[in-house]
Amino acid sequence: MSKPKIAIIDYKMCNLFSVEHACMYVGGDPIITTSADEVRAADAVILPGVGAFHDAISNIREQGMDKAIIDVIAKGVPFMGICLGYQLLFSSSEEFGDSEGLGIFKGAVRKFPREINDTILKIPQMGWNSISINKDSPVLMGIDDATYMYFVHSFYVLPGNDDIILTKTNYSGFEYCSSISNANVFACQFHPEKSGEEGIKIYRNWVSSI
Repeated sequence: MSKPKIAIIDYKMCNLFSVEHACMYVGGDPIITTSADEVRAADAVILPGVGAFHDAISNIREQGMDKAIIDVIAKGVPFMGICLGYQLLFSSSEEFGDSEGLGIFKGAVRKFPREINDTILKIPQMGWNSISINKDSPVLMGIDDATYMYFVHSFYVLPGNDDIILTKTNYSGFEYCSSISNANVFACQFHPEKSGEEGIKIYRNWVSSI
C-alpha cells in the first residue's frame, strides 16, 4: 500500500520540519512545497504557520497558493490547518489592522482581551493548555476530553458558525474555539506536532483517513 502524498505548504513563515517529521512518523509521504501545482496534485494538504496574519496572506497570494488551497478544499481533499494556518482559513483578522483571509469559513481572528474577570491575561498564551471536546470527530479518536496540547498565540478565532467548533479551550477564564472540523477540513490553534504522543495521535488519525 502506497503512502499518501502530503503537501506541506511553505509560504516562508515558519519552520516546517517538525510537521514533516510528524507526517513521516505516522506513515505519510510529506513534501514541503511552494508550488501550487504540487498542492493540487497531493493526496492531502497541510497549511502550517507561525507569524503575522497580514504577511502570511500576502505571501500566499503572491505564490498563487490561495487559489490552490480553495480548490483542494472544494474538491474534498483532506486538509489540515495549524496555528496561523488555522486562522488564515477565516474571513478576516484584526492583527496589525484589518486583513482579509482566505474566507473558507466565516469568522474573525481577534486579539485576546487584556483582562478577563479581573485577571490580566499573559499575551501570548505560550505553553500547555487543555482542550474541551465539543463534538465527535475521527481525528480525535483515542484522545480524552481535557487532554493538554501545546499553544503559542496572541490571537484567537471567533467562528461565524458554531457547528464547526470541534474543541474549546479556556485561557485564564476566557473560552475560545481551539479547533474546527468540517467535512474534509480539520484545523487547530494548537500545535499537534509539539504536543507529544497525544498530538501524534491526531496526525495518525488524520493520515489514516486519507
